[in-house]
Amino acid sequence: MGTVTPLSRSTDVVVVGGGIIGMLGARELILAGLRVTLLERGTAGRESTWAGGGILSPLYPWRYPDPVNHLVLWSQGIYPELAESLREATGIDPEWTRNGLLILDPGEAEPALAWGRRFQAEVEILPPDAARALEPGLHRDTGGVWLPQVAQIRNPRLAKALRAHLLDLGVCIEEGVTVTGLLRGDEGVAGVETDAGLRRAGKVVICAGAWTGRLLAQMGAPVVPVRPVRGQMLLYRAPRDTVHRILIHEGHYLIPRRDGRVLVGSTMEETGFDKTPTPGAAEELARVAESLVPALARCPKEAHWAGLRPGSPDGVPFIGPLPGWEGLYVNAGHFRNGVVTAPASARLLADLVLGRPPILDPGPYRFKRVGEVADNPQ
Repeated sequence: MGTVTPLSRSTDVVVVGGGIIGMLGARELILAGLRVTLLERGTAGRESTWAGGGILSPLYPWRYPDPVNHLVLWSQGIYPELAESLREATGIDPEWTRNGLLILDPGEAEPALAWGRRFQAEVEILPPDAARALEPGLHRDTGGVWLPQVAQIRNPRLAKALRAHLLDLGVCIEEGVTVTGLLRGDEGVAGVETDAGLRRAGKVVICAGAWTGRLLAQMGAPVVPVRPVRGQMLLYRAPRDTVHRILIHEGHYLIPRRDGRVLVGSTMEETGFDKTPTPGAAEELARVAESLVPALARCPKEAHWAGLRPGSPDGVPFIGPLPGWEGLYVNAGHFRNGVVTAPASARLLADLVLGRPPILDPGPYRFKRVGEVADNPQ
């Protein structure tokens, strides 16, 4: 790994963390005319960005605080154009696909309709025969909540396209580099210390996902309460059209890719920084998948993996400056919604760094809101 582009130039901003939040943030900043260096201790896009499912919606949007929904709705409007621009620029297709979200849980109709009215989102309540028409392979004879505008993106391909695009734009990407501390000057933050030497910049943005809280503590900066929450995934290699829609039942989901593969997720485990997949989780996910769509029982299981979500107290990410540290910003804590909220999160962060009018009220995402969180973390 190591340096991908030369380090001889000076840098305006160092972005720490090469997931989708960090990469889209770097894109926003370089497109605004800043010189940007992105530091990643592993390989860009290979942590939770790669491990997740790529549903461009919260699983149950009405269970989330309004600030999450505001980020989601702004991002959903951007994604078709973003995916197409990346495909044209890099030749890598992120496979943005609108195939709708069908929620098969009883009791969700009333809150779903109320949420749809508030946010002007299309919501339909389907009887069992209509749900079966949308998804013929369903085993359950039940109705559902249908969100026809929901799309998905193939997140590993999105990450690969973003990385290539950033290099073309001139972002300096350094992989295999671990940040160990902050540099402070008379005017505030002056860069970062790494195991590969100093990286100087007038502004530093921490986008380290589940590791954000630990990294800030090591730096002696204000500690943002972001914790790792393990999620495990299972992948089936299935014939095309085995599953047509994104399906959700009791917190688990099935996501059909264009080539027929079906992702099944996900667990919610408080295991610290351990992201080891477990046989029990694979069995649980298989039971869920094959009880919903019995045809999957005849399909081979291709892969099983785990990733670490950046959990936050109420599911609302922290986006903005850290008090008392001029030039230090954070963009982390997106929990289960990192991919779907990433475009809005990156734009809002760039607005704050650049002093532009923000796309959304930044108040709900500021560090100062700690201790004023909602009761429901969903």
